[in-house]
Amino acid sequence: MPLFAYKALSSTGAVQSGQVDAGDRNEALRLLDRRGLQPVTLKQEAAGTVVHKKEKKIAEKIAAPKDKAEDDDAIPEGPIRLKRPEVILFTEELSDMLGAGLQLEPALRAMENRQELGSLKAVAVKIRHLVRDGTNFSVALRRVSPSFGPLYCSLAAAGEASGALDTILKRQAHYLKSLSELQARLILALIYPAFLVFAGVGVTIVFVTVLIPQLTMLIESAPGGKLPLPIQLLVGASEHLAKYWYIYLILLVAGGLFFKAWKDNEENRPTWDRVKLKLPLMGPVIASRFYVQFLETMANLVGNGLTLLRALELSRDATQNLSLRSSLNQVIEQVGDGRSLSKAMIRTGNFPALLIDMVSVGEQTGKIDISLRRAAERYDKELDKDLKRIMALIMPVILIVMALLIGTMAYLMINAIFQTIENLNTG
Repeated sequence: MPLFAYKALSSTGAVQSGQVDAGDRNEALRLLDRRGLQPVTLKQEAAGTVVHKKEKKIAEKIAAPKDKAEDDDAIPEGPIRLKRPEVILFTEELSDMLGAGLQLEPALRAMENRQELGSLKAVAVKIRHLVRDGTNFSVALRRVSPSFGPLYCSLAAAGEASGALDTILKRQAHYLKSLSELQARLILALIYPAFLVFAGVGVTIVFVTVLIPQLTMLIESAPGGKLPLPIQLLVGASEHLAKYWYIYLILLVAGGLFFKAWKDNEENRPTWDRVKLKLPLMGPVIASRFYVQFLETMANLVGNGLTLLRALELSRDATQNLSLRSSLNQVIEQVGDGRSLSKAMIRTGNFPALLIDMVSVGEQTGKIDISLRRAAERYDKELDKDLKRIMALIMPVILIVMALLIGTMAYLMINAIFQTIENLNTG
């Protein structure tokens, strides 16, 4: 077996050197890892060297405790799924360690030794092994867990390319936390409206199945009793639904499945992404999120020395909306032809004037990264305002709809009762 000479750092920080016998370089790295050594250099000394039995026993003895520990950890095979809080914790821990000056592999090793991280230890182990074997961090993320998602992996690739991985991860942790907080706020804001909706549906069912049939029998049994036209329409609709409700349920489910299949089709994705940008209330939120992400990514990449064209390409790869990605493709093409970023944005016609003005100012002053970061902060505030506006509108809209629905039914019933009383008096 080949013999590899190494120089490595121990867990105490001391430098150790020696030789290890292994089948190849990767096996040598794994043996050093089991001994708790962080390799600095690893060179093949000779091939075909036979290890003495005594040396082999010593090596096995040193490696045994670590092997047992790894067996006890029971690292699962295949992709590991994580919850969003776990992804946020992993991102925050790693960004803090990288920001403190640790390299990627030692930072991942430090996460392995954290007892409170739970399943994240297994993720850190698998990612570190891939990174140690020469795999890019973004590719390792994609292989180890689908929970990181394409956007996360694309931003990690941008951070690797620019040397600003800690900054990119810190911004991504902030973004994920903001998204979680937004979902939590949205759920809390929807609890009371959901209660009102269920109560309204329950009252409507009582009206249609109990009160209206009883009122119909009362009016028809009275001399000269005649159902008003609105009540007749309501009774006819309720009878029709009671008879054919399963058909409408099947149509509703089939329509939902057809829509899901349509929007998941790769050929229809650009159309659906364009439609999402034009939706009332939600369209501006999606656009603002894109502007914040695009501007922050560009500011980090350009600020860390990447060329404008390369930064645009990486930002495009981190954009999931195909319609917005098409706009960035146009910008990249025009910047590649020698136009300035602001003029390229103007020619696409898909960027707001305020954003273009701030980019233009950065180009004129030679501090485009600062201008991009300020623009990102501005659109971040606009995004927060849009979200608050939507949440503030949810309650009044639901209250108005429920009031109109129940109020209309109550009015029709009361009006029918008064007409019946009037017919009895005149008769």
